[in-house]
Amino acid sequence: MPERITMSGGRKENVTAEVLSVGTELLLGQIVDTNAAYISTILPDWGISIYRRTTVGDNLERIIDALREAFSRADIVITTGGLGPTMDDLTREAIAGLWGLEMKEDPRIIRRLEAFFKDRRYPMAKSNRKQALCPEGGILIDNAVGTAPGIFIERNDRVFIALPGPPFEMKPMLPRVYDLLCQRGYAGCQVIRSRVIHTCGIGESSLEEKLDSIIRHQNNPTIAPLAHPAGVDLRLTAKAETAEKAEAMLSEVESRLQGVIGEAVYGTDQESLEGAVVRLLQERKMKLALAESCTGGLVAHLITNIPGISVNFPGGIISYANSAKIELLGVDEALIRNYGAVSPECAGAMAAGVRKAFHADIGLSLTGIAGPSGGTAEKPVGLLYTGLSTTDGQVVKKARFKGGREENKLRFARTALDMLRRYLLAEEL
Repeated sequence: MPERITMSGGRKENVTAEVLSVGTELLLGQIVDTNAAYISTILPDWGISIYRRTTVGDNLERIIDALREAFSRADIVITTGGLGPTMDDLTREAIAGLWGLEMKEDPRIIRRLEAFFKDRRYPMAKSNRKQALCPEGGILIDNAVGTAPGIFIERNDRVFIALPGPPFEMKPMLPRVYDLLCQRGYAGCQVIRSRVIHTCGIGESSLEEKLDSIIRHQNNPTIAPLAHPAGVDLRLTAKAETAEKAEAMLSEVESRLQGVIGEAVYGTDQESLEGAVVRLLQERKMKLALAESCTGGLVAHLITNIPGISVNFPGGIISYANSAKIELLGVDEALIRNYGAVSPECAGAMAAGVRKAFHADIGLSLTGIAGPSGGTAEKPVGLLYTGLSTTDGQVVKKARFKGGREENKLRFARTALDMLRRYLLAEEL
């Protein structure tokens, strides 16, 4: 656990937290744990670092073990779930057992529970009284929409926070949790901000090699490569006293990275590759036409998700069958017979044909083998040819991927979009 420094006035820096999700239904995959993800997005805004999330079933000893392990690393442990009235709701019993605390019934919560059931004309079961129990020294956090109050305990320089499992009950409690943490110097002392830089057309190992010296000497902000089927992202995370300082630190590092990576960067945070392409088309007032075979219209689907594209996209043709390539795009039948539909020759002819058909500035084509069948030794599954045609000429590029059908289609589409993006940046073939 990083050294935590207590500043004047009781403010603490380098505060760390872990989230412990309690519930056998989570372990079995019967319920997706959205609470942990939501809390993880909130903590950086509070200036608190989160390094680990854990899930444990409804077993008292295992919950105690998980709490003990979490507190060996973190200043704050936040649990969700296990605060209900039934026998398998064991979170409050676990923290009491771990820290040797007695349970005390809160009369205020009893009155609130009685009123809750009375308003709904339901009898209150005896088991509901369990929800008014609080380990000694704890603070119960009111639940405005349900019966399970949250619990906040600070002990021996550690903080335990228990929140109910239902998200609609958990989320409204977070402002009160933040206030309690601020009062004790655990939150609001610094700001953690992140920014994600998106790249395309460069592998993770190549990207890391380019950035080796920068990543090797990173401290604050930190830089973390994140590979996924659509490309490689770089997550930058900065800590500072104010949001303005943190954002300035991120901008400085982003500028350095941009200088090294160059045109492989297509955007940050919420900007998509298709959004970057549409923006460039709009800036250059150019029209695009698409001829898609193996992607079945996926590229058109992606760009038409961006508002305003209609001015720059007159249309496209899904020429899945060879007959469509011949009849709609004007591809020579002899060309397909001699070279095949999946070939650089066919990709070039498709791009030129669709550009002419829609009187566009750019024709973009895709022909390939998405799989899982249809591949040969010469033309394996995952093979893609992308053609780009303009009034200045045309270019065809070859790519090869390994994956399932849907994964290959997405990679094909993004490869074509990146080819188009790089052309628009340079405006030369």
